[in-house]
Amino acid sequence: MKLAVITDNTAYLSETVKQRDDLIILDIPIVFDETSYVEGKTISQDEFFAKMRTSKELPKTSQPSLSELVDHLNLLEEAGYTHVIGLFLSSGISGFWQNIQYLPEEYPGMTIAFPDSKITSRPLGLFVESVFKAYENGSDFETILSELTTKIDNTHAYIMVNDLNHLVKGGRLSNGSALLGNLLNIKPILYFDDEGKIVVYEKVRTEKKAYKRLLDVLGTIENLDDYHLILIHSFAKEKVLFFEELLEKNGFTQDVEVVSFSAVIATHLGEGALAFAISPK
Repeated sequence: MKLAVITDNTAYLSETVKQRDDLIILDIPIVFDETSYVEGKTISQDEFFAKMRTSKELPKTSQPSLSELVDHLNLLEEAGYTHVIGLFLSSGISGFWQNIQYLPEEYPGMTIAFPDSKITSRPLGLFVESVFKAYENGSDFETILSELTTKIDNTHAYIMVNDLNHLVKGGRLSNGSALLGNLLNIKPILYFDDEGKIVVYEKVRTEKKAYKRLLDVLGTIENLDDYHLILIHSFAKEKVLFFEELLEKNGFTQDVEVVSFSAVIATHLGEGALAFAISPK
């Protein structure tokens, strides 16, 4: 078996994994005023947030290029790869996964699987890294997919957002709800549901209560030591530090990894979002 993995640039990956020859990362562009940018190539994350603050309209995102994916599959086939796993942004927030389901039948010489990640960011990156680890340990393709499915089904993320206007643009809240929420200082807590959609988990009055609810949710998870615990933010380092202090004060002793949301995801969540995610080790 010669295995390759394809993902997109919403996945937070270690620098070592990014350099692998058997990994392909598809770009998802960000559009400001009809000009397209790619994070890390034509715009930095700091530049993205600065631009988002001054732009008259909120930025937009599109899907990865289907033709680019096809080109990569052709090259992989020519290079003698026998198996491919594609792990992309959750189908609940992007139509890309649904649009590529016909492709495995187009390559009878390769075994191709596109499991729905139902997530993004660092958990998506952990899925990619776990596939490579299992492959290097000699697992067969069916075992790799089975273990991947277990990880996907037991990965969860909860998000506290700062700006309700981004949620309205993404269809998560009505204009009326956003107006009322802003007036009442409501801080919605979102989560990825079983279908990989970002939905409202709870609407909490004040940010202080939102932090407490995140701690409460984290406290309901059994055998937390068996999970990676990740804090993910969009230009909100002070919130991360505050939440880390709360974790310590409330007796959470797990190692915590801190990462940033990609600009693509920050486009929809806005600046100041804070999330925690858990994923099986």
